[in-house]
Amino acid sequence: MRYAEIGLRCLLGLVFLVSSVSKMSRRGSFRSFKGSLLDTGLLSRSLAGPAAVCVVTGEIAIWVSLAIPLESAGIFGFGLSAGMLAVFAVGILMTVRRGVGVPCRCFGASVTPLGMRHVGRNLLLAAGGVCGIVSVTSPGQVATAGAALAACCGVVLGGLVAVLDDIFELFRPAPKVSRTRAAR
Repeated sequence: MRYAEIGLRCLLGLVFLVSSVSKMSRRGSFRSFKGSLLDTGLLSRSLAGPAAVCVVTGEIAIWVSLAIPLESAGIFGFGLSAGMLAVFAVGILMTVRRGVGVPCRCFGASVTPLGMRHVGRNLLLAAGGVCGIVSVTSPGQVATAGAALAACCGVVLGGLVAVLDDIFELFRPAPKVSRTRAAR
């Protein structure tokens, strides 16, 4: 189970690192994220700003705590990630059910509207946080090669999660072009 802990620390740590940095890295990124929270219709204008600050602060707390190789830090990071991801999943589900086409700002600028795959992604990641809590408290020895493999797997999976919308966009069918437009 210690290998699962290492892999999950890397996976969730990278996901929340990319997520928090993407919301703060460029001028206007945080403002766009705050605007997307407001566009969901779930928060009032007065709550969107504080909610955005709480989300980014929580994301930073998660990746920092998962980087600290202590049991207590791991329990905190995994628990906070599972809780935040569950809240995100519920918020996205409510937004999708309302038919609001808000773009996903999970990992920065995106035109992909929130959908059920975002709900599923967040629920799977939340389950990973729960598994992380269990694995961090499991006894066991760790071999260097196994730890390196687990870390690499976590990083690769975390990277794939971060670019999942881009991957789906690559395989989306191209829009149909009318004959008159194609003839020009």
